[in-house]
Amino acid sequence: MITALFVVGTLLIVFLYFRSNWATIRAGGRAMSSSKFWFGIFILIAGFIIAAVQPFVMERVDAGHVGIKVNLTGDDRGVSKFEYKTGWVIYNTWISKLYEFPTFQQHIDYPEQQVITKGGFSATIKPSFNYSLKPGDVGDMFQNLRLDIKSIEQQWLQTAIVGTVNDVANKWAVDDIFNEREKFEADIVNEANKRVAKWFTISQLRTNIIPPEALQQSIEAKTKAIQEVQVAENQRLVAIAEGDRKIAQARADSAAQVIAASGEAEAIRRKQVSLNSTYIEYLKIQKWDGQLPQVQSGNGGGIILSLDKKN
Repeated sequence: MITALFVVGTLLIVFLYFRSNWATIRAGGRAMSSSKFWFGIFILIAGFIIAAVQPFVMERVDAGHVGIKVNLTGDDRGVSKFEYKTGWVIYNTWISKLYEFPTFQQHIDYPEQQVITKGGFSATIKPSFNYSLKPGDVGDMFQNLRLDIKSIEQQWLQTAIVGTVNDVANKWAVDDIFNEREKFEADIVNEANKRVAKWFTISQLRTNIIPPEALQQSIEAKTKAIQEVQVAENQRLVAIAEGDRKIAQARADSAAQVIAASGEAEAIRRKQVSLNSTYIEYLKIQKWDGQLPQVQSGNGGGIILSLDKKN
């Protein structure tokens, strides 16, 4: 943008120059007219050259970024002195440089790497994660690393993340990694944040780990065996529960039968107690209709029998 301003300014100066000297150029002699004309051309060419080589630039630090203006001169090559910048910044590219560092979350996918798990087995990882810079520590990071953010991602940060994954993997057996991957990756995030906490915050890391082909079948077989044991254990618990239910049902049925038998025996006992001779005679009298028994004799006459109640 500064270059464009120089070009526009040069054109404006040349325009004003010819406008103010046009009458003199037309009225003067050939030598005078030629000198005025070529002087104007000289101004135009000089202005274009200055615009092309001038060292000043104007850049805008975008929202969500931290701008660091550093010096390129001096014994410390700008590392000892820097300035935080925001908005539009004008600087001399011969003696200064502007770096922009994003402060919002960034996502990174690293290429495949080999790591060694506990026991000496190798595995392939392709880590991906999010990171965010700590805005107040950007200047300190630049003083130590002297790199822009893309270079830091592919060098210092990549070394830190891959090294962390390798060190944590050395403490985990390969089959445990796949049985408890969430905990494994959480351990990596915790360790990574310890190592880069000075300037970065790491989150949502995925190792995308792939076991050696020779171990995949072993892991699958072990997982299947564990599942079969769990199924057998569930079946055992179901069988125990079913047995307990049947025992409880049998006890309930037995108790019901005992109660019923006890009730029936009590009823019989009470009937036996209540059926005495007096009560039986009372029942006979209640049922007698007042008629005496009659017997037919041989000659057709009737005989009345008198029955003694005692007999």
